[in-house]
Amino acid sequence: METMVAGAGPDQQAAWPWGWWLAIALLPPLLALAICHGNDAFHRAAFALKRWLHGRPRARLPPGHMGLPFVGENPALKRYFRRARRPDGYVHDKKRRYGDATGGLYRTHLFGSPAVLVCSPAVNKFVLQSPDSFGVCWPAPDLVGASSILNVDGARHARLRACVVEAVNRPSSLRSIACAIQPRVAAALRTWARKSTVTAAVETKKVTFENICKMFVSMEPSPLTEEMDAWFAGLLGGLRAFPLDLPGTAFRRALRCRRKLSAVFRDELRRRKDAADGGDDLMSALMRTEDEGGRLLSDEEVVDNIVSLVLAGYQSTAAALMWAVYLLAKTPHALAKLREENDAIIRDKNGEFITPDDIPKMKYTAKVVEETLRVANVAAMVHRVALKDVEYGGYTIPQGWRVVVWLRSLHTDPNYYDDPLRFNPDRWEKPAKPGTYQVFGGGYRMCAGNMLARLQLIIMLHHLSVGYKWELLNPGAEIVYIPHSYPSDGALIAISEL
Repeated sequence: METMVAGAGPDQQAAWPWGWWLAIALLPPLLALAICHGNDAFHRAAFALKRWLHGRPRARLPPGHMGLPFVGENPALKRYFRRARRPDGYVHDKKRRYGDATGGLYRTHLFGSPAVLVCSPAVNKFVLQSPDSFGVCWPAPDLVGASSILNVDGARHARLRACVVEAVNRPSSLRSIACAIQPRVAAALRTWARKSTVTAAVETKKVTFENICKMFVSMEPSPLTEEMDAWFAGLLGGLRAFPLDLPGTAFRRALRCRRKLSAVFRDELRRRKDAADGGDDLMSALMRTEDEGGRLLSDEEVVDNIVSLVLAGYQSTAAALMWAVYLLAKTPHALAKLREENDAIIRDKNGEFITPDDIPKMKYTAKVVEETLRVANVAAMVHRVALKDVEYGGYTIPQGWRVVVWLRSLHTDPNYYDDPLRFNPDRWEKPAKPGTYQVFGGGYRMCAGNMLARLQLIIMLHHLSVGYKWELLNPGAEIVYIPHSYPSDGALIAISEL
């Protein structure tokens, strides 16, 4: 017969169909297994080969898994943040599968790169305070600017950080800022009350953006700043998205927004130079900043930094303000204590605004601020890269691998905070356990504007608590965690004057 194979007997011929069916049946699971573990096996083999070639074979990677080829564990991370709405689930899953005995290190593959996730006080501190071993590494460095303070290291970073601290974080600067922003805050709150119903996420962002534009670039509200606000929102969306530059992606939109913002600030820089405008804002301070050789920053360096600093200065503070409004509305006894303290402050002010001199007396207000920052977790993680093979706790963090410092896991861990997801300002009667409170990062790259952020929160809470009452219209609204955490309705409130 034509279908007979030469030299094959009848039994062998009959067996052929079954063999083909078995191969076909096994192919999908074997292929799935190869896809699932191929990325992890490849990077483990590459690490082992590199160590062997350098004569240092006795090393091991942290436990973990690197997910699918190319996308790594990004789908799992997005699933926990977007679908399951359990942002702590990603780290909890690592701990459940591989145990806590790792010291808080797990291998993974995130944001397009092999990575080590770190999530314990000791290892977080080690990474954040070891500039010789770990450099800064954003998932999308082009979005924050190649010469931005967020992207540079060493002497360049130290020089830029000193400029920012001098402009917005030293006591005399904070005194001037407190005086400058309070009229705008007070006017904004009166507008909220006239509307009677507002979306806190929208309104806190608006007033904070206006304040930052005034402080950093001397810009008053205008149609242009409204466009800029939308461009900054697009830029933020790209920073927290997979860096895939394809039509329709958040990353592609973020690149467009970044170009538009750079063009605006480049025009402003050119205007100042043509007018020989000295100015007294952060942009002018950057224009006067010199390196060790007395050279001024280039135009591109000034633009890169002002874009990144405006973004960092208002987005995180606005989110924290929204969460303060939301959390206090859900915690009436905390709001009552806040109002009592601030009422006592204004009795001695004779109608004047508060100053930094009043802040040491606002002890409960400070507790509300710290608890808001802990619960809100505006910055869930920061990014570093290993500059060399680094040994820690018996494991090796390979050179060139991304290091994702998961700050959020510290603030929501019941080992460090009793009932951690509950908003409880009274927990700050005593300080947090060492290393467990890292809302502004840590080490030499700790947020340079941390005192400015706290000041803005204190001022907003003061004016809100002494003059207004509010309630959530949708107290059961779901919490969304991408691109950052907020109630799905934006914290819709009814507000009126007391």
